[in-house]
Amino acid sequence: MGDGGNFSESTWHGGFYELAIEVGPRDDARLQRALTAVWSAADVQGCYGDMRRAPGQQESVGCTVESLTEFGHVLGQVRLPTGQIVACGCMTIREEGDDPVDWLDFYLPIGALDEAGFDIERAQSYRSPVLDDWLAAIGTAVFHAVDFHAAFIGFETSGCSDAATLGGELPESRRIGYLLPVAGELRYGPANDGS
Repeated sequence: MGDGGNFSESTWHGGFYELAIEVGPRDDARLQRALTAVWSAADVQGCYGDMRRAPGQQESVGCTVESLTEFGHVLGQVRLPTGQIVACGCMTIREEGDDPVDWLDFYLPIGALDEAGFDIERAQSYRSPVLDDWLAAIGTAVFHAVDFHAAFIGFETSGCSDAATLGGELPESRRIGYLLPVAGELRYGPANDGS
């Protein structure tokens, strides 16, 4: 079993297992609260900007919206509920247009999960109830800091849906996990469609 916590080239291959959060209207302070809450809830160690250099070989950067803008992401290491330490990161998507929206994407690289011993044959169909529930708990903690619009959990979930499309209702058949505020209360709809 390898070390999924290193920042090697293979760490970042294969896509990402994600908690993609539709934070809400563009707002630096709100996005910062969400980023701080993710890092705290996941207990991420370190904060770095260069995925090509090991954490011990680079200076820390601030866990800030400014760092997200400068480096395109912030990176760290996290202990999964299964005990393995893996590389992780956050990036933001700041939509443009008439009603611009901020997204915050907390991700676990498939390469890091594979290096840590997770059995991932086909990333596109990979699903882990343990990781899903852990990411849902992180999302729930973030919701207490920032009442976000929706969040999506699974392989490459960023951009798969949004709160407006859901219209306040969890889909009955779910290929990914959903966190959706309903009447001020966050509801978790775990993935339930195995196809």
